[in-house]
Amino acid sequence: MAALITKYGPCSLADREFRPFQTLVRAIISQQLSAKAADTIEDRIRALVPNFGPAEFLRAQPMELRAAGLSSAKARYIIELAQRVERGLLNLNAMQEVPDAEVIATLVDLPGIGRWTAEMFLIFGLGRPDVLSLDDAGLRRAVRLLFGKDAELEELGYSWQPFRSVASWYLWRHLDD
Repeated sequence: MAALITKYGPCSLADREFRPFQTLVRAIISQQLSAKAADTIEDRIRALVPNFGPAEFLRAQPMELRAAGLSSAKARYIIELAQRVERGLLNLNAMQEVPDAEVIATLVDLPGIGRWTAEMFLIFGLGRPDVLSLDDAGLRRAVRLLFGKDAELEELGYSWQPFRSVASWYLWRHLDD
């Protein structure tokens, strides 16, 4: 891990602007996609929904979102999320004060949001420093590349506490190269 820190410099997770709805939408878009594919789709969607806000998504036509690259299911999930936020049924801003487990439990009750998406929200949306997404294929791949084919993400993660989100950021940077 020290070599990754030297190579990539300071972790920028703490430098992110707090935009919880946008972060959660980005996590939905990214589900089961490479970072490059997700970036391409996000760019196309931003052409339709420039501010990435709930009200804008509710004005967008599902077919437009599909034409931009979203699956029908992901378009439905994002629209449902936007409806709940706009109606005041889900307060993403208030989650800053909520424990990780409670945030995950709340989010996985939403359609299309599983544990991985909730964990990405904890890391990138709420800036939680100690989240390790054990089901993240990229993290598992990076661990095998760096620590050997028999290395286990969960086992290594114990030594990275209480900064497993930061360790994850470095592992993802390694894969980006």
